[in-house]
Amino acid sequence: MSTAWGLAYDVPEPVLARARAIRLAVFDVDGVMTDGSLYVGPSGEDFKCFNVYDGHGVHLLSAGDIATAVITARSSRALEHRARELGITHCLMARRNKLEALGELLHTTGFSTEQCSYVGDDVVDVPALLHCGLAVAVPNAHRVARQIAHWVTPSAGGNGAVREVCEMILHAQGKLDPILKSYLVLDKGHGAS
Repeated sequence: MSTAWGLAYDVPEPVLARARAIRLAVFDVDGVMTDGSLYVGPSGEDFKCFNVYDGHGVHLLSAGDIATAVITARSSRALEHRARELGITHCLMARRNKLEALGELLHTTGFSTEQCSYVGDDVVDVPALLHCGLAVAVPNAHRVARQIAHWVTPSAGGNGAVREVCEMILHAQGKLDPILKSYLVLDKGHGAS
């Protein structure tokens, strides 16, 4: 069976050129990995709704040897749990200064700014967006974030945007099709002959 998935949306060549250098994908959380809604329980505990397709996108990045991180201004036990579940090793919480957090992350990982993508949605993300090799915003982002981004995802935050970023980076690096084809490998005792 011959398959070439590619992308379901167009990405300009200059964006793909930037994506080819990415070794570290950094995501904001509220408004990017979620739709931006905050659910607060009676004791002050927070609940977040994460998209499973986005989560699988993060797994795909790992399969493509792309490191992942989150930087968020809020602290959240729900996020800690989700980050562990997805294998996100760098989870920087309660960090309102996203640029400072990004600098620390780059220092820790040894990646350059050109090797880093950042996905954000609000003005607090703008300094980090300006300081990375590939700046991405979601369509429901603040207008300033959208204006400075190299690319705006087709889908909204919390609704597949993270998956689109993951697949776009892997596609640019020629890794997406081989990773997706691995899902077609059938167990020899249970497939078609």
